[in-house]
Amino acid sequence: MKYHPIDNALFIHNRKNFTAQMKPNSLAVFNSNDIYPIGADSTMPFQQDRNIFYLSGVDQESSILLLFPDCPNPKHREILFLTETNEHIAIWEGAKLDKDKAFETSGIKTVYWLQDFNKIFKEVMSQCDTVYVNTNEHYRSNVETQTREDRFNKWLRETFPAHSVAKSNPILQRLRSVKHQIEIDLIQNACNITEKAFRRVLGFVKPGVWEHEIEAEMIHEFIRNRSKGFAYTPIIASGNNANVLHYVENNQQCKDGDLILFDTAAEYANYASDLSRTIPVNGRYSDRQKDVYNAVLRVKNEATKLLVPGALWAEYHVEVGKMMTSELLGLGLLDKADVQNENPDWPAYKKYFMHGTSHHMGLDTHDYGILTEPIKPNMVFTVEPGIYIPDEGFGIRLEDDVVVQEQGEPLNLMANIPIEAEEIEDLMNS
Repeated sequence: MKYHPIDNALFIHNRKNFTAQMKPNSLAVFNSNDIYPIGADSTMPFQQDRNIFYLSGVDQESSILLLFPDCPNPKHREILFLTETNEHIAIWEGAKLDKDKAFETSGIKTVYWLQDFNKIFKEVMSQCDTVYVNTNEHYRSNVETQTREDRFNKWLRETFPAHSVAKSNPILQRLRSVKHQIEIDLIQNACNITEKAFRRVLGFVKPGVWEHEIEAEMIHEFIRNRSKGFAYTPIIASGNNANVLHYVENNQQCKDGDLILFDTAAEYANYASDLSRTIPVNGRYSDRQKDVYNAVLRVKNEATKLLVPGALWAEYHVEVGKMMTSELLGLGLLDKADVQNENPDWPAYKKYFMHGTSHHMGLDTHDYGILTEPIKPNMVFTVEPGIYIPDEGFGIRLEDDVVVQEQGEPLNLMANIPIEAEEIEDLMNS
C-alpha cells in the first residue's frame, strides 16, 4: 500500500465498539472483497471491503475476520484468516501479511491460514447461537454483481440452517458514521492532497486545455502524495457539461469564457475526500458568473452552520432549500409566482438545484449513516449546493468536507482550499 501504517489502536477501538453491541453468545464474520476480472488475465485493482478494513486494517484479498466475544476459548474471540504467504507469492506479487505483520496491523493475536477456516469455523459455530452476516444496506447501493460476502452468506445459511442470523449493518451504520480522531486525521490528509492537486490545476488551466489533461494533472499530484487516486470517478465539466450532474467523460476542450466545474478529490488509506470547485477557463469570472458563484457560496456557508448535534438531515435540507430559493429570486431565476405555485414535493428551487446538499463521508465517499437519526459530533459531512443554468451555458457547485463539533460551527477540513472568487482569480493570474 502507498499509505503510511495506521495506528492499530483505531481498529482495536472499532472492534470493541462493535462487539459491545452484539447479542450474547454470537459471532460475526467479515470477508474481503473479490478481485474482479476484466477479461483474459486482467483484473481491476483490488479495493478492500470497507467493513473488514474498518474492523481490522487488513487491506488484502482473501481475508476473513471472525469476532466471537463470548467464545469459551479466549484465543478464538478475535481471529484473522489470511492466505498463507510464501516465497513464490513474494516473488510474483510481493509479500503478503504474515502472522506478525497481521498482528502489527490489526492488534489481533490469533491468525490462521485460510486453509484452516472450515475446521475452525465449524468448531466456533458449534459454540454460538447467532451469527452476524455482513450485508450492504446503504440507501444508495445498487449492486448487481454477487460479492464474495454474498457467496459466503449463502453458504453459511445452507451449511448451518439451525443458527439464528443477525445483521451487522445496523451496528456499522451507526459506528462508522461517528469518526475516531485517527479517521478524521486520515480524511484531513486526503483533503490536503486534494488541495495540492487543485492548486496545481489553477496554474495549469487556460483556454484550449482539455478536460482530460486537467484530470492527468490531478492524478499526478495524488499519486506523488501517496494516494492511490481519485476517491470517486472524477468530474471535470467545462461549459454546459457542468449541467450534467454525473458528467465523467472529461473529453472536451475548455473554451475561453467558460467555467469548469470540478468534482474531484483524493483518497488516502481508503478514506475519501470530496471536493467541488468551479473556476473560469480564462482566469476571470464574468459579472453574471460571479453573481451566481457568490450566491452558491453564501448558501454553502450558511448551510454549514446548520450541521450541529441534534439536527435532522431531512429538516436540514428543507432549510437549505429556503436559502437557495431566496438566492434564486435575487438572481432573477425564480419569481414570486414560481414559489407561490410550487409543488411541495418538488419545490421551485429544484429546477436549478436538484440534488441534496450533504451526505456522510468517510471510508466511502457516500459513507454509512442512518439519515433518520439525529446528527452527532464527529460525523463528517459534505456541504455541496449548486446552481445549474443550461440556458446560460454554465453550472456552479461548491463543496467542502466538515466535521460536526460538540459546540459551535463544524470544522472545515478544506478551509485551506481556495474558494473565494477573487482568490481563485488572483491565483490563476499570478
